[in-house]
Amino acid sequence: YMAHALHHLHKRKRIHQKKEKYPHPHSFKRAIDRIVYAFGVIAPFMGGVQSYKIWSEQNAEGIAISSFSFFIINNIVWLTYGVIHKEKPLIIAYTLWFFVNVSIVIGALMYS
Repeated sequence: YMAHALHHLHKRKRIHQKKEKYPHPHSFKRAIDRIVYAFGVIAPFMGGVQSYKIWSEQNAEGIAISSFSFFIINNIVWLTYGVIHKEKPLIIAYTLWFFVNVSIVIGALMYS
């Protein structure tokens, strides 16, 4: 497993040394870049439905606070990774997910 991790690090070095253009000149990669940005914004709003339900109904029955607390930690790790590597899709997505998950945990604590 360690060899795989080192391979990933060396692969990242090669990618950054090439300085891939954005938007990418290859149409498929350019489309994937756009899709990632779209999902980075849309997906947290879909998760926000759970938050809205908790806050509007003032009922958090069935919500596992431990799971959503772990998701907050996960969001912080991925957000940190995105900031360090200057990956906008990760920064956008995990910032939004962080706020969604925090609102769910706070609502669950208040209404459970």
